[in-house]
Amino acid sequence: MERSLTMELVRVTEAAALASARWMGRGVKDEADDAATTAMRTVFDTVPMIGTVVIGEGEMDEAPMLYIGEKLGTGDGPRVDVAVDPLEGTDIVAQGTWNALSVIAIADEGTLLHAPDMYMDKIAVGPEAVGMIDINAPVIDNLKAVAKAKNKDIEDVVATVLDRPRHEKLIREIREAGARIKLIPNGDVAAAINTAFDDTGVDILLGSGGAPEGVIAAAALKCLGGEIQGKLMPSNDEEIARCKSMGIADLNKVFYMDDFCSGDDCIFAATGVTDGELLKGVQFKGWKATTQSVVMRAKSGTVRFIDGQHSLKKKPNYVVK
Repeated sequence: MERSLTMELVRVTEAAALASARWMGRGVKDEADDAATTAMRTVFDTVPMIGTVVIGEGEMDEAPMLYIGEKLGTGDGPRVDVAVDPLEGTDIVAQGTWNALSVIAIADEGTLLHAPDMYMDKIAVGPEAVGMIDINAPVIDNLKAVAKAKNKDIEDVVATVLDRPRHEKLIREIREAGARIKLIPNGDVAAAINTAFDDTGVDILLGSGGAPEGVIAAAALKCLGGEIQGKLMPSNDEEIARCKSMGIADLNKVFYMDDFCSGDDCIFAATGVTDGELLKGVQFKGWKATTQSVVMRAKSGTVRFIDGQHSLKKKPNYVVK
């Protein structure tokens, strides 16, 4: 892939963040998501690549744009798989809470997992604990492994878990082990990424969330030297059939990093929509707006934080009052 694509992708996530941030705290998640999707799709038309959406807004008959199989880019440049979440945390934006992001991951064609839209059990850690976790192991064993890897007492380990009734047993086990918990309402892509940055105060992600989000998180963690493991959780016959159509006969199959992203290169970009531990959200200041983004590449291991200042008078109509 071309190195210059890193900055091109930031332009895409910035546009989606600027558009959706207008809806922060207004209680309407669909409008925020539509704004992000439309803005992202518009800017994708200017990116020099031949992209195919493998993780997107849904199947072609479910989504008007950024649907699975859609072609993106100018039609010139490298052939890449594209995984997008124009607004990771629609409820977050609607409520005006923390950690909403606009995110993109790209990798060489044929290297990103085409994950079905169902739940996936996940465990994710940063670089220090790579090779020391096991999704099939008891929760306390994984917490002890992370504590040892990070030279901490288990009481100092912080696990992030989506605040859902299905996680009651998991939450109880974490507490009984003595570790601390950061319960989040939504946004497990951000939570997975946070495990790779000490400043966020997060050590491990545990619990189930969307499988497509697992692929996006895996791309980011591959760039950061972290690790994620996952197991699909089909809940009905239709979802079981989808797994089998992917060639997954063993429903207990563990997906490792190379299953999520099999190539040696990928690029991940995210822009904050609302404030989070890692990125500041969009701030509107009259006819100017500020954004904060992170972009990273697996092949070089480079991670860049980018502060943007945008003149809204010179931006397309989707960000102008």
